[in-house]
Amino acid sequence: MTLDVRLFPCLNDNYGLLVRDAGSGVVATIDTPDADAILVDLERSGWGRLDLILNTHWHPDHTQGNARLKAETGCEIIGPEEVRRAAPIDRIVAGGDTVMLGETVLEVTDTPGHTLGHIVYRSAAEGHAFVGDVLFNLGCGRLFEGTPDQMYASLQRLAAWPDETVIWCAHEYTAANARFALSLDDRPEMAARAEEIFAMRERGEATVPTTIGAEKAFNPFLRAIDVADFAARRSAKDVFRG
Repeated sequence: MTLDVRLFPCLNDNYGLLVRDAGSGVVATIDTPDADAILVDLERSGWGRLDLILNTHWHPDHTQGNARLKAETGCEIIGPEEVRRAAPIDRIVAGGDTVMLGETVLEVTDTPGHTLGHIVYRSAAEGHAFVGDVLFNLGCGRLFEGTPDQMYASLQRLAAWPDETVIWCAHEYTAANARFALSLDDRPEMAARAEEIFAMRERGEATVPTTIGAEKAFNPFLRAIDVADFAARRSAKDVFRG
């Protein structure tokens, strides 16, 4: 494997992600939730450079570090057109495009729903995907701009990836997601998965990354049978207080 990934907490419940192509040394940050935290972890990494910002969508907790990181490192900012609403960007990409992280090819997939222009980045060869706020461990993003049809279709695109695909999502929501999943799923294996999650959080461990296979097995939104079922589950989660 030639893709190195560093995960670190920032803000209230975001994760920062630094990604390096080991062959070339080229480094990217996936989104920019906190420029200070990103620069600190970059220093800790010893990687010595930041070449790219890869934005997934326009929300400030994913773009608010763009300007400072550009000013301090000279990195190129890449992302969907909607990023212009909130932050500077140098290169616009959309589904079907590719981004070269050194020698690593990152495929861009359109995933509207959370926002209308949300995208994700995947290295098929390395088996890693960086999915922003579309898919979470046992959850999915709220529909701030898109429709249930759009988000359901986006999740189905991700579910079609190989089960072993490693999913790097942007927030630590898993304990709350597990409580909701338990309200819909009484399988013993779901209970065991939830207990594993709760124990990890008690120990202060990150529950990211996950895999497509694990999400297909336990995520209530990937287990929805159609758009109507998905919409009902998403609406229920929005008001769930368990």
